[in-house]
Amino acid sequence: MRCLLFLVLGVALGAQAATLRVRPGESLQAAIAKAQPGDRIEIERGLYTGNFLIDKALTLSGINRPTLSGAGQGDTLRVTAADVTIEGLIVRDSGSSLKEQNAGIYIRPGAHRARVQRCDLTYNLFGLWIEKANDVRIEHNLITGKRDLNSSQRGNGVQLYNTQGARIIGNNIGFVRDALYVDVSHHAIFRGNKLHHSRYGSHYMNSYYNLWEDNESYYNRGGLALMEVRNQVVRGNRTWGNSDHGIMLRTLQDSLIENNIIAGNARGLFIYDVEYATLKSNLVVDNQVGVHLSAGSTRNVVEGNDFIANREQVRYVGARDEVWGGKDKKSGGNQAPGRPKLDCSPSGGRAPLCGDLGGQGNHWSNYLGWDRNGDGVGDVAYEANDMVDRLSWRHPEVKLLLASPAVQALRLVGQQFPVLRVPSVVDPAPRMQPANKQWSEWRDKHYPGP
Repeated sequence: MRCLLFLVLGVALGAQAATLRVRPGESLQAAIAKAQPGDRIEIERGLYTGNFLIDKALTLSGINRPTLSGAGQGDTLRVTAADVTIEGLIVRDSGSSLKEQNAGIYIRPGAHRARVQRCDLTYNLFGLWIEKANDVRIEHNLITGKRDLNSSQRGNGVQLYNTQGARIIGNNIGFVRDALYVDVSHHAIFRGNKLHHSRYGSHYMNSYYNLWEDNESYYNRGGLALMEVRNQVVRGNRTWGNSDHGIMLRTLQDSLIENNIIAGNARGLFIYDVEYATLKSNLVVDNQVGVHLSAGSTRNVVEGNDFIANREQVRYVGARDEVWGGKDKKSGGNQAPGRPKLDCSPSGGRAPLCGDLGGQGNHWSNYLGWDRNGDGVGDVAYEANDMVDRLSWRHPEVKLLLASPAVQALRLVGQQFPVLRVPSVVDPAPRMQPANKQWSEWRDKHYPGP
């Protein structure tokens, strides 16, 4: 009897949902006002001008990609209700007020579980502004900004503020200020996005327990910037041809940076005030500086990476050696004392996040040591910097003399007399061969310049 009652109720609720059709020349806002929660509004191809408000749980579905235009005023489409779906639309021409945060689609506080998919958001100040709305899905959209404005006057492609559980997947975002701007937003997944021709591909602050996976950032000033964060997994991304950094890690803890390709940037990795992180199996190739390490970044595990053909492999100024790489033949490894364990549970049906760290050393393409027993591990430690490097950083004119006998003699003296040795990044057991056999495919992918 109870099953029959549930069946009758389900049929009754299903019967209440209706499909409304809006044709060119008809009022879209009137159709929204007429619709009941749960209804579907199908919009035929055409131009619909106005500032539209969705204040109930509806689906707006475009037929042959109709255009909604805000005519340069306010938000083109504003969502205040939960469980709204927007799909197959061109949404454009928002206002230009940074103070009012004008957006193509503004998802307001409380509009939980909003879904925006397969839309083109173009010539809006902010493509999507999402504020205090949980479990949103932003999938397979094309987002571009007001390209005629200077970068500082544009909005961001997708702005997340104070959200939980967002899924930002498969979007193509460019020609905005920051492609993804994420603040105080947790337990999110950013996967399969293309982020390009912006200030930052991702500008990310004060957010925890998020996954960055299989994204591609190129031709930005910075590819991926993670600041004031912890418990991140940054895996399988490609960040190349950015005019400043590929990946910036600033004030970050308890995170995994794994299997990323970082190529052709001014600085591949910029690591500042980072502790208890694992950097593993990344390819850092053909950057001007492979890794810029500063501000007491320590207690990290850095192993199994390939550092190849960077003009400077590491730029490091510190008071003591920073040991990277795995177990050498004497000391037994570089596991940081007191380092907390990462969450190594599977994610999304994929392999576990951490895998076997295995105590691997890193590969350095400028390593000058040898491997007498043929075990694939160098017999002497790799040291990234010496006294001459520090002199050249402080006094760039020294570079004119790098090939001179006097400077080469200074290098040799620094190696032979420890009192003149400077602290460096040291890999006690460097690998002789790179793990990534396709590394040469990532050469010459530099920022095109002005």
